[in-house]
Amino acid sequence: MEREVQDADGVTWKCVQAFAGLSDKKAAKEAARTEEGRLQVVCTPSGGARSVRVELKEGWEKLPDERLLQAIRAAQAEQGDPEAASA
Repeated sequence: MEREVQDADGVTWKCVQAFAGLSDKKAAKEAARTEEGRLQVVCTPSGGARSVRVELKEGWEKLPDERLLQAIRAAQAEQGDPEAASA
């Protein structure tokens, strides 16, 4: 699963479910699943900010853009990214 969203600053975030590169898609989904049943998703920016890992419910690829961006901002703040303070 892959998804792109653009924030208000014009940064394009490419989000990919963790372990998506494994050839066995079922094994990849299970490897990405947390103990709480959420999926780990890695979001990488087009600009200078750091990649972040977010935990989202299954079906995350259908979330509205703003909800996905909120999850990215929350992960940035949680992971101590100074860029999140300006968002």
